[in-house]
Amino acid sequence: MRRLGVVDIVYGFDRTAVERSVSARADGFDHIDVLTDVDAATLALPVGCPTAFPKPVPGWCATPAPVAIDGMWEKCVRWFRAAPGALLEPWAGSVVHSADTARAMMAEVPGLRLLVDTGHVADWGGDPLEMLEFADHVQLRQGAAGRTQLHVDDPAGVIDFGAVLGRLSTLDYRGAMSIEYFDLPDQGWPLADPRAWALDLAARVRALP
Repeated sequence: MRRLGVVDIVYGFDRTAVERSVSARADGFDHIDVLTDVDAATLALPVGCPTAFPKPVPGWCATPAPVAIDGMWEKCVRWFRAAPGALLEPWAGSVVHSADTARAMMAEVPGLRLLVDTGHVADWGGDPLEMLEFADHVQLRQGAAGRTQLHVDDPAGVIDFGAVLGRLSTLDYRGAMSIEYFDLPDQGWPLADPRAWALDLAARVRALP
């Protein structure tokens, strides 16, 4: 069976990281992505890729690219040059919001690698298959242009997860895969039941050849 993890935000903000990890284990996930300040030894599952926010720290962790406002490109370059080993997560609305801006940032920060979220790539109108060669961690989510997260069965969704897995196999990808859905209405991403959507996508991915 394909090993698959989950981002702890799937289980909401009203529970501790330990409680979220227990739920993730009960749901059959193999690892969990948490914030860097969480003590991994307390969790019911191993950590897939921790998240440092709002700025990166050196070592194995990921940080979303900062919002696209004046001066943030230069700040992002400084941050990631000072945090070797950290992964950058591009997303629509940030300073790194396309394949071209990702390549430009990687040119500015030698050795920089990415966390690629398929929903974010779909949101900016990109093709996740084009981004996977730069990924050291992958988060799976259905999406479409202008829509970061859709249910796996939504006919508007553009992500072909079989093609994603095939591309990763071609690349001999050795990193982890996690599923991410969240309810963040204040950020423009409302979702009533992230857990149910995550489980539906997990079932689909696990059933793929």
